[in-house]
Amino acid sequence: MTRRDLQNGMAAEKKPWEIGKSFDHGAVIGPLTTVAKVGHLRKGAISLSVNGVLRQNSDLDKMIWSVAEQISKLSQAFALKAGDLIYSGTPENVGPVVRGDVLLGRIEGLPDLSIRIV
Repeated sequence: MTRRDLQNGMAAEKKPWEIGKSFDHGAVIGPLTTVAKVGHLRKGAISLSVNGVLRQNSDLDKMIWSVAEQISKLSQAFALKAGDLIYSGTPENVGPVVRGDVLLGRIEGLPDLSIRIV
């Protein structure tokens, strides 16, 4: 999730945008699944619906950098350890959500994630 109000405010002040990503309850995550169970996902449908309307629809193979490439690059800058989480971008068509919206995220081969904005 991104708080565009905070992100844009920081950008206007020429400060780091991280505050727009680092807010309470902003790091949504579904059930953890091991590589041993699902393998290394390189392709598969990824989508997001808001209130039952499909908003984002793509495939993991369209990511600019694969998961392995992201881990490799990030591990050059950070000491990554088991249990660390890496949040990457999403497909096109991001947009605002409002209180009461129900979001359903899907990645083929993984459990669905459903949240309500409160």
